[in-house]
Amino acid sequence: MKVLVPLKRVIDYNVKARVRSDGSGVDLANVKMSMNPFDEIAVEEAIRLKESGKASEVIAVSIGVKQAAETLRTALAMGADRAILVVAADDVHQDIEPLAVARILAKVAQEEGAGLIIAGKQPIDNDMNATGQMLAALLGWAQATFASKLEVDGGKARVTREVDGGLQTIEVSLPAVVTADLRLNEPRYASLPNIMKAKKKPLDEKTAGDYGVDVSPRLEVLKTREPEGRKAGIRVGSVDELVGKLKEAGVI
Repeated sequence: MKVLVPLKRVIDYNVKARVRSDGSGVDLANVKMSMNPFDEIAVEEAIRLKESGKASEVIAVSIGVKQAAETLRTALAMGADRAILVVAADDVHQDIEPLAVARILAKVAQEEGAGLIIAGKQPIDNDMNATGQMLAALLGWAQATFASKLEVDGGKARVTREVDGGLQTIEVSLPAVVTADLRLNEPRYASLPNIMKAKKKPLDEKTAGDYGVDVSPRLEVLKTREPEGRKAGIRVGSVDELVGKLKEAGVI
């Protein structure tokens, strides 16, 4: 069974994002970029499935700018077998919208004959949380979102999901789309030998046009602004004053 893992290149989670002076978006100039953390978890889970004999091949896919090749090389260094880069934009500030991404991934999945797609539940840059669900709908596959545990046995996948009320365990038939939550696993670090080996692994480069998908934006960002700074706290002189302040704030 082939496992497909979509990846997105985002601002490194350790970097504080800055808004451009004109408010047109986030400034990406000279900013460290890395693999979306949820996608990194998805890669790790796919590799574990291969190591346990449940998967035959792990294919990493990224849709965006040419620089995303670096992100794919990271996945290859972790243990993915090969990678596909779909160049869909020239400007690093252009974000390919979820529907266009899902349409391209659906074509790739059909072309590769994938039996399982494991994706991060959402990117940390726009928090859309939509691609996995759209992809399942386009393919007509079962879906299991927010997975904190995944077990594959034969033609079934047993998935424990994180929901508001706790945990929910479901069973879906393969092929399926699973989106990874934070507690699914702890991604491994790529060793130096594997980083060197990753340079020789195949990385195919294609375009959105090769799949007949229009990536023109449907949404227009009117303005981007940084969140307001937190206000300083205050000291209270007694319990009664504390209760009064809490009532004023609507907490009690």
